[in-house]
Amino acid sequence: MSLRLGDEAPDFTAETTDGTVHFHQWLGNSWGVLFSHPKDFTPVCTTELGRVSALKGEFEKRNTKVIGLSVDSLESHKGWIGDIKETQGHALNFPLIADPDKKVANLYGMIHPNASDTATVRSVFVIGPDKKIKLTLTYPASTGRNFDELLRVIDSLQLTAKHKVATPVDWKQGQDVIIVPSVSDADAKSQFPNGWKTLKPYLRVVAQPKG
Repeated sequence: MSLRLGDEAPDFTAETTDGTVHFHQWLGNSWGVLFSHPKDFTPVCTTELGRVSALKGEFEKRNTKVIGLSVDSLESHKGWIGDIKETQGHALNFPLIADPDKKVANLYGMIHPNASDTATVRSVFVIGPDKKIKLTLTYPASTGRNFDELLRVIDSLQLTAKHKVATPVDWKQGQDVIIVPSVSDADAKSQFPNGWKTLKPYLRVVAQPKG
């Protein structure tokens, strides 16, 4: 059965380019992003790993740890790292799981047999500090991911976990948000003392809460 939102992210122990990782222990109280790559020494993956390395500071600002996975060996990963730095201008600065026996890939349902029996699809899991899965994304092997979008989603997940709001279409950090329907107007007055704009009884727009 595939993992669903709200499920606990399966724990595992694996060898990575940064040593042995006990996943839940490694996450600690941070948010986490686990994302898979079809194979080492492949063009799209190389660009993705370089981009995530370039965004390290952005993930850190969001208290988010990133970890990658490929079903190749640790030795293969180490050889690939040089190519990433040479072609993308950023050295790998987060752990990359070696998963040649596909233990973690199978645990997270990253192999889709109708796409490939041997390689993972481009899976993404965002995991909260409670170790629950907050977001899943699945891309085909041929399509590189948009990590600016992933940062946007993390911003939304973290905001909506703290405040009783939802984020509208194409929302970005700092823009207006929506008061969730479960909050009555009476309760909203105490939670949003500066007021809001009612477009419809179910659509109340308010400035993004601080903190």
